[in-house]
Amino acid sequence: MDFKSAVYIAARDGKLKRLKVFLEHRDKHEVGQLVSAKTHGATPLVMACRNGHYDVAEYLIEKCGADIEQPGSVVFDGETIEGAPPLWCAAAAGHLALVKLLVKRGARLNSTTTTNSTPLRAACFDGHFEIVKFLVQHGADIEAANRHGHTCLMIACYRGHIRIAKYLLALKADTNRKSVKGNTALHDCAEAGSLEILKILLEHGARMEVDSYGMTPLLAAAVAGRTHIVEHLIGIPHLVNRKERIDALELLGATYVDKKRDMILALEYWKRAMEERYRGDGPVIEKPPRPPVVAAYDYAQEVSEPERLDELLADPDEMRMQALVIRERILGPAHPDTSYYIRYRGAIYADAGKFERCIELWNYALDMQQSMLEPLNPMTQSSLFSFIELFSFMVGEEGRQTGRGRRIPPVQRADLMRVFTKAVMEVRLGKQMLDKVPKCDRDLTNLNRILIITLHLACLLTREMPQVGSEEYVKLHRAIHELVRIKAKDKGGRDVLQMTHNADASITGSYPGCKLTSTQLTTALLRAGSDPTATDDEGNTALHLTAMSHPWRTDLATVLLKAGAHIDAVNSEGQTYQTLLDDKERYDSLNPLKYTSLMCLAARVIRRTANILINRVPWHLHQFVIQH
Repeated sequence: MDFKSAVYIAARDGKLKRLKVFLEHRDKHEVGQLVSAKTHGATPLVMACRNGHYDVAEYLIEKCGADIEQPGSVVFDGETIEGAPPLWCAAAAGHLALVKLLVKRGARLNSTTTTNSTPLRAACFDGHFEIVKFLVQHGADIEAANRHGHTCLMIACYRGHIRIAKYLLALKADTNRKSVKGNTALHDCAEAGSLEILKILLEHGARMEVDSYGMTPLLAAAVAGRTHIVEHLIGIPHLVNRKERIDALELLGATYVDKKRDMILALEYWKRAMEERYRGDGPVIEKPPRPPVVAAYDYAQEVSEPERLDELLADPDEMRMQALVIRERILGPAHPDTSYYIRYRGAIYADAGKFERCIELWNYALDMQQSMLEPLNPMTQSSLFSFIELFSFMVGEEGRQTGRGRRIPPVQRADLMRVFTKAVMEVRLGKQMLDKVPKCDRDLTNLNRILIITLHLACLLTREMPQVGSEEYVKLHRAIHELVRIKAKDKGGRDVLQMTHNADASITGSYPGCKLTSTQLTTALLRAGSDPTATDDEGNTALHLTAMSHPWRTDLATVLLKAGAHIDAVNSEGQTYQTLLDDKERYDSLNPLKYTSLMCLAARVIRRTANILINRVPWHLHQFVIQH
């Protein structure tokens, strides 16, 4: 173990005597280097503050000159917090004595983590009231918000810390301040379910604002199933009008169907909403005109007549569809919960062996997401990935019985094509979006994931290729050609052909459909126009990647070589397929002479002469020569 790690561990574990043994005999410069060095992303002082070791922190600051502002990475509740200063760590962990020490030594009260979270906000999150009070008294900014626009009051309300919320309100914290997505402290409180804090917020002038999804705190409580919050708010006439009460009751009923699985109570809330619509002391509030029925909801229409509500109990499936229809009407397609519960219901159908219903619902949710969200959104990724898991399961378990006695049917090519086409569209729109971003600022992480998902769908589609020239074949070829034509690349500069031969581009799974590399997919990509000689950022062709990731797959190498890959092409390290394979017998089994042309031999000769002859080679052949 090196001295840097030893110092880190001693500070982390609070071993002051051991720490002194490592540091006291060293000169000032060496001590400074050791206490400022990071191990696992954190300095010794950061870890001492995170774990509450006062004596260690005091020693590091006063005797070793540790920087009280140097941030590090720490873990809280399984989440890694990046760029956390020592004061933030002590405040978040609830170590008041350490907070006082750091402030006394001059720590900045409003220093932030990478996400702009202050020490005060960290203390508010876990309810450390005395630390909150101390920081505020010494000048901490109660209105400082994190990168999402969430203030200390908002997080205290969401976490249900009544004492802190009262304290901040007494200091005139902005009750109606909005986050980046438009929610207020009242939204957070309603969603979390703290009635006492909600009453206090209302006393301090909290308003029923709408967030960026058009949600009021009342609707937020209904979506979360906070019945006591809904009941309290709808009982305040000046705060909630009749239409808002109806929407809240209907949405609460939908929540009881899907989240609480209580059909009886769901029906009661829908009846109350219907009574509000048709009550005698005011005009009737009709439901909006019925939208066109959709196959995903099994062509269900929302019930508009009070007498028909009781009939729903006889058909639980119809009641579940009512919940989805109601939620989509009230929340709208842009709200995440709309597509979430559609996907959730689909998953329930899949568990019951009703795969057709699941696929229909998931496609509907995916269409909704692609029409409302920006390209490469994580929610869209999640929907596409769910299809991969479902289709792979069906391929691997086809013909077996589910726990409910149903046989798992084969995956329909039409279903695969339907999803694959949408995945290709996501790749195209995602690349177009990223192309508008300066190259130095592009984050290809999400595009990378969508490409992998799309290629897995292509792999499933090509497991059994349709007859060449058939209508199915033409459709598949066109869709794969569209994917190739987009020319999207992953973070390593690999195109779709190279990605299929790269071990890092796989999805972990126990079903055959999760295995990305196949000769059928390689052949389909080559026929669709993929270039077998194209190289990634490290000069690797698909053939190089095959040697590195799948050295035993000479069948893959053969397909690439027959399509024009050069067996003697070199990457940036000067390695060829042969040197990477490091198996002469396997290499010889390919009959390498068969794939060695006179042009390749000539290029090798020119390369051996350094730059003497290359200047005489026509410009358009330079790249060919350099690859050999």
